[in-house]
Amino acid sequence: MVDLRRQYLRLRPDIDRAISEVVGDAHFINGPQVRRFAESLESYLEVPHVVTCGNGTDALQIALMALDLRPGDEVIVPAFTYVAAAEVVALLGLIPVWVDVDPATFTINPSLVEGAISGKTKAIVAVHLFGQCADMEPLMRIANENGLYLIEDNAQSLGADYRFPDGHTRKAGTIGHIGTTSFFPSKPLACFGDGGALMTADDYWAERARMIASHGQKVKYHHQILGCNSRLDTLQAAVLEVKLPHLAEFNAARQAVAARYDEALRDDPRWIIPQRAGYSSHLYHQYTLRINDRQRDGLRDFLASKGIPSMIYYPLPMQKQEAFYGFARKGSTLDVADSLSETVLSLPIHTEMTDEEVLYIIDTIKRYEY
Repeated sequence: MVDLRRQYLRLRPDIDRAISEVVGDAHFINGPQVRRFAESLESYLEVPHVVTCGNGTDALQIALMALDLRPGDEVIVPAFTYVAAAEVVALLGLIPVWVDVDPATFTINPSLVEGAISGKTKAIVAVHLFGQCADMEPLMRIANENGLYLIEDNAQSLGADYRFPDGHTRKAGTIGHIGTTSFFPSKPLACFGDGGALMTADDYWAERARMIASHGQKVKYHHQILGCNSRLDTLQAAVLEVKLPHLAEFNAARQAVAARYDEALRDDPRWIIPQRAGYSSHLYHQYTLRINDRQRDGLRDFLASKGIPSMIYYPLPMQKQEAFYGFARKGSTLDVADSLSETVLSLPIHTEMTDEEVLYIIDTIKRYEY
C-alpha cells in the first residue's frame, strides 16, 4: 500500500546525514532538531504554535486535556473514522456522541451536528479523512454559536487547503481551536516511527499543551497540572526536518496517481471513485472506492490473487465497536457510516509509484468480472 523504502532511498543522503548528526551529538531527547522542526512546521502552516509530542493519538488526548474537559462532558465524533479520536474521548471519561458522515466526502456531516448537541456537549472533533478536509466553515459557525470547542484531527491530511466561501484558504489543522496530526510512517509527512504534533493560534492552549506533554510542568520538577510524558524524539524530528520541504512534492505525487485512477475508473458503474469537495484540496492519503452490489470482497480477493494489496478503511463504524457499548450515544442516524463500512476499498497510493505499477493496477481492476 505504501513503499517506505523507495522514499527513503530517494532522500537517503540527507536523512542519513541528519540521523548521523543526532547520534554523534547524543542529544536524543529535546535536541535542537525538535525545536527547528516545530518552527519550520509553524512557518509552513502559517500558525503561531506547533507543539510536538509522541504520536497522533497523544496529540488528541493532550488537546482534550488542554481544553479542560471534565468526565461526563460530551464530545461529538464522526461515526466513520479511525478509533483514535473516540478512544481518547472515552479514556478521559468523556462521552462520545456519534454523528454520521457525508456520503461523498466521508467526513462529518455539518447538517447533522447541531441536532446532536445537548446540554453536556463541550466539543466537536472534525476528522480530515483520507486527505480531504471536513467542511470547517459551518462547523466553526456551529461551534461558536453553541460555545463549543472544535478540534481538528489532521493525521491524514497535513498540507491540505480549506477554501472558505469568500475564497481565502487556510491549511487543514489551523482552523479550529486546536489541530492535531500524526507523523506515523504511512502519513503524508512521515517519520521512521511514532510522532505527532498539535497546532493552535492560541497562546494559552499552546502553553497548556506543552505543559501537559511534559508531565504538567513549565519549570522542571514544578508540576502545576496533571500531564503525561509525550515527546517527539530527536531522531524522528531530524527525519521530519529533512522531509518537510518535500511535503508539497509528496502530496502532488499522490494527486497525480489519483488523477490516473480517476481517468481510468470514473465511468465504470461497478464502483464510485472518490469525490472531491469544492471547499478542499484532496491529498489522497487513501484512494478509496465505493464498490457496488456487495462485490467488495470479490474485487479484493481478485486483486490479491494478482499481487495487488488493498485495504478496508474501516470495516466497522464507531457505533459497532464493542469498546464503546453502553456509554456512547448516537447523535444522528448512522446509515452512511454503516454503508461505507460495507462498501469501501482503498487502492495502493504513495509517493513512489511508477507508471507501470499504476497501469498494472488499473488494468487488473478493469479485468475483474462479477
